[in-house]
Amino acid sequence: MIATPNALGQPGRDPALLKLARDGVLPALVDSFATVLARFDDVLFDRAGTAGASQLLFLDGMRELRRRREDIVRGFRGHLAQAWDALENGQPASAEATLAGQIEDGLSLVPEHVLESRLAVRNFATVLLRDWKPVLARLDRRLGWIAGGLELNADTNPISPEHLGVAIHEAFADCELAPEVRLVLIKLCERDLHGPIGKRYEALDEQLAAAGVMPQMAAPRRPAPRPPSPRNEMDDLVDALDPDALGGGDDAAAPAWARRFADRWAESRGRMQSAHPGQSAADPGDGMSNNQGMLLEALHELLQQTRHVREDATSAASVAVGQQRPLSQREMMSVLSLLQATPSATLRAAIGEDGESLAQRLKSEVLSGATRLGVDPAQARLDPQDEDAIDLVGMLFDVMLDERDLEGRSRELIGRLVVPFVKVAMLDRRMFVQKTHPARKLLNSLAEACEGNTGESQAERVLMGKVEEIIERLVAEFNENLAIFLTLEEEFRDFLTQHRRRIEIAERRAAETQRGQEKLEMARTRSATELDRRIADATLPQAIGEFLRQPWQHHLTLTVLREGEDGASVGEALALADGMLDEVAEARRQIVGKPWLQAWHPALRKVFASVGVHADAATGAIDALHDTLQGIAESRPELERALPELPQVVLPVPPTQESASVELGSKVDVSDFDNADADRFRGLEIGSWLDFVDKDGKVQAGKLSWVSPISSRLLFVNRRGVRFCVASPEELAVMVRLGRLRAHIDDGAFDSAMQGVIDRLDNKNATVH
Repeated sequence: MIATPNALGQPGRDPALLKLARDGVLPALVDSFATVLARFDDVLFDRAGTAGASQLLFLDGMRELRRRREDIVRGFRGHLAQAWDALENGQPASAEATLAGQIEDGLSLVPEHVLESRLAVRNFATVLLRDWKPVLARLDRRLGWIAGGLELNADTNPISPEHLGVAIHEAFADCELAPEVRLVLIKLCERDLHGPIGKRYEALDEQLAAAGVMPQMAAPRRPAPRPPSPRNEMDDLVDALDPDALGGGDDAAAPAWARRFADRWAESRGRMQSAHPGQSAADPGDGMSNNQGMLLEALHELLQQTRHVREDATSAASVAVGQQRPLSQREMMSVLSLLQATPSATLRAAIGEDGESLAQRLKSEVLSGATRLGVDPAQARLDPQDEDAIDLVGMLFDVMLDERDLEGRSRELIGRLVVPFVKVAMLDRRMFVQKTHPARKLLNSLAEACEGNTGESQAERVLMGKVEEIIERLVAEFNENLAIFLTLEEEFRDFLTQHRRRIEIAERRAAETQRGQEKLEMARTRSATELDRRIADATLPQAIGEFLRQPWQHHLTLTVLREGEDGASVGEALALADGMLDEVAEARRQIVGKPWLQAWHPALRKVFASVGVHADAATGAIDALHDTLQGIAESRPELERALPELPQVVLPVPPTQESASVELGSKVDVSDFDNADADRFRGLEIGSWLDFVDKDGKVQAGKLSWVSPISSRLLFVNRRGVRFCVASPEELAVMVRLGRLRAHIDDGAFDSAMQGVIDRLDNKNATVH
């Protein structure tokens, strides 16, 4: 830890103030925990009354709580006391390391109920850290000051929410509780301890300030609000996506595609008004605001320009358009309902292919389908507004299917939504301009569930099954009543809430797996280095060489894995190898009569035990080493012996959970990157999302789940918590240079696809002009 002087002078460890702080806060925190714990058995009794099939689990939990109450409080108190002792000793304990624990062989996967408990107490800590951030920041500094100028943070402050979460985890660890009961208890702690803990923090902060510990330190001031910037026409247009639709609050931001449209509209509007000064915006209608109507007007204008690019205005087909009547909305709905129930083979083929335009295919299918209603296709055409709806929805799904990681069954299911969404676009144009529209929200959720979902795991298959159920119901039940979207969106959202708990567990499992793999890599590298350092190209007697290269190296790897690189047993193993090599050197100097290896028998037995050789078998192996040294010392090669055959022991490797990998290719220069990009990745916060682009242009969002303390590599998981990329900051910087990695804009599948639609329309118009 680093002593950090400030304007008040040099820090120094103050035992009296440390005792004052300890006596002032630890008993109070324990009392608060004991007080709320005493009420929990009544809560469990009430829960049992409404728990249905889980009733007995809650009743058993209630009895266990009453029986073990003192032990639970003792466990809570014990962890806080240990954490405070570590602070007083100048080596603050890490809450994260304590919670992760030391697994027996360094590789065993944690039981699922333990992972769930860890996640629950981390959520507990997150809430308290967020709500009591200012006072905790002051306590970090004040406690670090009196402990000798230590730099404390949420992980090392012994009374931080992180350590309180560990204390709660430890308190219930030995109780016989069903997983769901244990999670309820931790959630109750989050609810009932929030206020009392905050008061304890504030009381300690005031007590230390009054005692003269950094008394001038004040709570951080909030920055003064910035004056509002002048509004312009573009800002008014972006308001088409009203604050409520954006999630509320001043921090809400319009999607990039809406601002792009606003910019384009403002420019074209200026040209139109110059040419036609009296022209005004069209009446929006449909219950929309004027701004929303303007946004739709901009969409219509952009589509019209694109159509003029495709069609020659003087062609015979264009002349004929004036002689054709537009299909009525009732005719359109009838045709679309037929396509919704039984999509044609050509439409299904278009969904499955990357090349064909869905919009063009849909328009052809609608005109062909009209003949089934007795309409002469030569005498009919699409109404311009209906054509807009088909163009926008078709292009929207074209972009989504092209650019998102949707393959196989996922692509087919999302494709089933094309026709229903054309119907929505015709019935309610607000779908394009309202972020909270239930159809948009449903599409976003379904696309998120399908993206990258190959159905490899049970959780993925369950999720895909629910997606299929929702889409089948939509296709079967949607006529012209949009309420079905709200019903299905709410149902799917409830399902995802339960599913995300499993995602968090999968995410923690991915991190623990990666941690285990890196610890194993580190241990193997260390043992190989130590072996090479000692024997290099040296010629050793067969038995000694076999011993060092097999059981000893295995034992050293396992010891480093369990205890870390500086563990006591690691030193013992290294001393054993050095001692054996010294005895080999002595034997070669013809020293006769030495009791070979006698001092090393306990260490040798420990090594052989690590590879499954015990008792008489271990004695026989040690005798072979002894006889080999004796033979060398007496110059009698016939006395030298080989080691008896040893069991083949292989260290277990944690299972890989990768569902996809990010390959850069063998010809890429991995040293060519921007250091500024690498630095940004080094400082990337856990939970940040990035977009990974594969060689085919498919995009998959990845969440930073964990950063290795061993290799500094970053672990990214997909939306189902499954690992798909582990890379160093430098490798990620290379991916940025290659266009394979970019910032993630979390606007959802609908808004991201709309941005792609605009890009494509702009490119088409730019090509002609």
